[in-house]
Parts: sequence; structure tokens; C-alpha cells
Amino acid sequence: MLFIVWALYAVGGRNLFPFPDPGSRLFATTSPRAQEAILAIVERHGAKQRSWGITPGVRRALLWDWTIITVPNSETLAKVNGAGGSIGLVADDPRQRAEEAAAFLRAQGFSAQVVTDAEPEVPIVFVVTDALVCSTLNFRLHALRSPWPQPLSTAARTLTAADVDRHVSQHRASEGRRPR
Repeated sequence: MLFIVWALYAVGGRNLFPFPDPGSRLFATTSPRAQEAILAIVERHGAKQRSWGITPGVRRALLWDWTIITVPNSETLAKVNGAGGSIGLVADDPRQRAEEAAAFLRAQGFSAQVVTDAEPEVPIVFVVTDALVCSTLNFRLHALRSPWPQPLSTAARTLTAADVDRHVSQHRASEGRRPR
């Protein structure tokens, strides 16, 4: 019976399980309002939101197809040279795989910089390269092994900037860190 329920959701584009984990595609928006507008458009075309994930550096809307629509803060965006998009790849050792990708790109004549601290709360390693226009590669652990950002329900759709700040402050306080 459980298999039938899973199969029905999977056929409808809503795999309830974190496998297979195909990686993700990230697209940055300029503001929470812009994120809402983009989400409304993609949902009209069949892509459905799964959940929210928020860290001090990024507000994420995670879709069922592993697309992620983000609102990064300026500090996080600066660490990846302003890249607003990223091809997310699953890796057993994100840092090692990022270093290998950067070495490969350099051997092909491109510049490539490994960035490990774009979001200290999330173990994602970025490769910033001139082989991509306004985009990066990123390497992360499989969803089952990755500590996810603080989840919020899809009912949080109407979050304001103040709500995000309050959530981040609560998150920092729960970790024993001082709010900004």
C-alpha cells in the first residue's frame, strides 16, 4: 500500500523520499517580493513548492523537482562573485569534488575558485568560474546526509523581511549565537 501511495505521488512529480537525489538548480531573486512573483509564475506552469529553508544568508523556496528559488543576502552573494544561479551536484566529499572540478576547469583554460564559506551553516562548496555566465557549480552531500536549513512550512509563503529577520534571530539564539 505504501508503495502505491509513493508511486502516485512520484508520477505526479512529488517524490516523497529524498532519493534519487539528482542535485539541484538554484536561481537567485532580488528580493522576497521578486521570489514570490517567480514562484507564482513557475507554479502556474506546474512546478510546485515543497518547503522553505532559511539560513542567515539565504531564504530558499524548495520545489518538488529540486529547483531552488533563493533570496541571498548581499554578503552571501558577494562570496560567489554575484552569481545568481548554480548547478547543484551531489558529492560524497563536496570539498574534494569541488577542488577536482576547479582543477579540471583550470586545465581547460578557465579560471576557477573554490568557495567554502558562502553559507557557513550549510555544507555547500561552490566553484566560481568564468566557464559559466553569472552562475556557479556547487557540491553538497546527498539529501539524507545533509543538515538542512531550518525548514518552514509552505504556509510561510507570506513571510516578510521582518519575519525572516525574526526567524534568523531565533535560529541564532537556539544555536547560542548572538543575533545581528
